[in-house]
Amino acid sequence: MFNRKSLFAFSIVMVLALVIVACAPAAEPEPAPMPTEAEVVEPEPEPEPQTIVDIAVADGRFTTLVAALEAADLVGTLSGEGPFTVFAPTDDAFAALPEGTVEALLADIPALNEILLYHVVEGEVLAADVVMLESAETLLGESVSIRVEGGMVYINDAQVIITDIVASNGVIHVIDSVLLPPQEEASLGTIVDIAVADGRFETLVAAVVAADLAETLSGEGPYTVFAPTDDAFAKLPEGTIEALLADIPALTDILLYHVVEGEVLAADVVELQFAETLLEKDIEIRVKDGMVYINDAQVIITDIMADNGVIHVIDTVLLPPESAGTIVDIAVEDGRFTTLVTALTEADLVETLSGEGRFTVFAPTDEAFGKLPAGTIEALLADIPALRDILLYHVVDGRVLAEDVILLEEADTLLGEMISIRVEGEKVFINDAEVLITNIIADNGVIHVIDSVLLPPEN
Repeated sequence: MFNRKSLFAFSIVMVLALVIVACAPAAEPEPAPMPTEAEVVEPEPEPEPQTIVDIAVADGRFTTLVAALEAADLVGTLSGEGPFTVFAPTDDAFAALPEGTVEALLADIPALNEILLYHVVEGEVLAADVVMLESAETLLGESVSIRVEGGMVYINDAQVIITDIVASNGVIHVIDSVLLPPQEEASLGTIVDIAVADGRFETLVAAVVAADLAETLSGEGPYTVFAPTDDAFAKLPEGTIEALLADIPALTDILLYHVVEGEVLAADVVELQFAETLLEKDIEIRVKDGMVYINDAQVIITDIMADNGVIHVIDTVLLPPESAGTIVDIAVEDGRFTTLVTALTEADLVETLSGEGRFTVFAPTDEAFGKLPAGTIEALLADIPALRDILLYHVVDGRVLAEDVILLEEADTLLGEMISIRVEGEKVFINDAEVLITNIIADNGVIHVIDSVLLPPEN
């Protein structure tokens, strides 16, 4: 228990403490921190967009390409808006060219320009799209081929080694070889040029010039010329050449009879039986004992190529056949087609089938007309529209020889209706009419003789 003295002393101490605290100077508050300016973070400048040329310059592997672009004045083009796709050869690719090539190109700016443009395709074609293509047209106007082989992509024969270097104006794909544009084939010369230069065709050349056909046979063509040698002309009866040079229309006919339109190489010639000449008369083609004959002239040299066709050399001059007459002339003269001729006359079709056009006529004989029911011919002669329809149903436009007929299943007639064609054994039928005689050649077509009249289908 505390005694009174202790309690009194404790009270004195507490009072003194309170007095001291009360008399002590007040503590100054710590100053508030001064506000500081917010730190401004400057954005990093965006890199300038780089063009195809910028990238090529900075890369270091395209110094020859860049030098070539500068020399060809193409830097401005490939720094333009584009977009372009550039197949870029490395310095190693240029180094692989034959020695002196780069220097020669830098001295031949047109050629250099062409080679560089052959490496550029319009538009941005990324690798994923390139592999879907088989070719692409370049700024040169010539196409490069594109192929994927063994997981590698090739532009022509150059391998793509790096893809999709994207520029602001397109894309670069790096290749390991320089692309060289296709070279134009050296001119062979025209048919006339070759004949003149050969030396074995002096008479033929003189005749062509005299007949004013040199320009024709130097034209675009193409033509196939069966060219008689000087020895072939020498086999003609004495005085013939001189007479022909004095009779230009006859000379022209003979020369045109040696020329077929189109380029018919030897491998195709032997597949033919006839060929139509520029005279619009046929030459016969046959193979005998391994030799090829044009009419009676033997082909002794084949496939002399020219820019505008081909020459096959023959050992005899071809002479056009005498006029065979028109389809109507032959039908009248034959004697087996009197009813057909009468019908053509009544239907006013004689002029048509005597005209220039080429026609194929399936011609019924008098016996074929005789198989019709009694009174049919008389009724048709009294019904000209029906008669005309039946006659037009026997005519096909163009000359279709027997060997071509049998390859067909049907043919469109001048009536606009189809006839059916079928082969049974060795017999050929047009609808139900049997073909009895084939390939009666006329000046304006061909006649095939049939044993029944063809009747158009009922409407």
